[in-house]
Amino acid sequence: MRKTLVAVALLFGTISLSAQTSGQIANYGSSGLSNYSAASQINTLLGPISDANSKLELESTGIKGSPYTSNVFLPANIYYKGEDYGSLYYRYNAYNEEIEIKKQNLENEGIRALGRDKSISIRTSIEGKPMSFKTFIDKKNRTQNGYLTLLQEGKYTLYKRIDVKFTEGQKAQNSFVKATPARFSQFVEYYLEIKGKNRIDEVELKNKKLLNLVETDKKEALKSFLKESDLKLKSEENLIKAISFLNQ
Repeated sequence: MRKTLVAVALLFGTISLSAQTSGQIANYGSSGLSNYSAASQINTLLGPISDANSKLELESTGIKGSPYTSNVFLPANIYYKGEDYGSLYYRYNAYNEEIEIKKQNLENEGIRALGRDKSISIRTSIEGKPMSFKTFIDKKNRTQNGYLTLLQEGKYTLYKRIDVKFTEGQKAQNSFVKATPARFSQFVEYYLEIKGKNRIDEVELKNKKLLNLVETDKKEALKSFLKESDLKLKSEENLIKAISFLNQ
């Protein structure tokens, strides 16, 4: 019974818009429960996903693209500190940096938000790669919070991020210029965590960018590997090959 209560408290949270902008992260303590009662904790954490819609404040009609990586809910298992807490259904709103949750994939079931705790991860039934909330630094040296998917783990750990940006539409200025519809555009980014550095940095798909991030003792070896293999880091597949070499 206690595990069930802990699981509910850990897995779901109200939509915290400030967490995305201020870098604050939900903290549930080492046991997963705060000092107040489990019932109070659950009441505080559970909340409808519609609370997050105020951030968007847009009419969806006529908007091209989607804020979601998948518009349908997909099966996944949820983990807390590596322990499997069971199955659920999720969809990822990459624009809001929010994982929406259902316990059952029923149309009339209320939608909840996954708690933004770095000890929580989900693994899809299809890919089986863990996705979790992280703090990372993008190529413009901005510290951000969001969800990263683990691609490869080791001394050099590689992550993937799906980012969605919104562009407002433009009305036609005259009969010679067409109106431009509002649009959600999806982008893929990659991030590298080097053991002992306590930071996660964006790595662009360019040989030079990766070489600039790796440690000095690995730089020359990686440079030789890329040259001898004629490997251009223009794809996820080739980036994974380079990280695999670094982890040998």
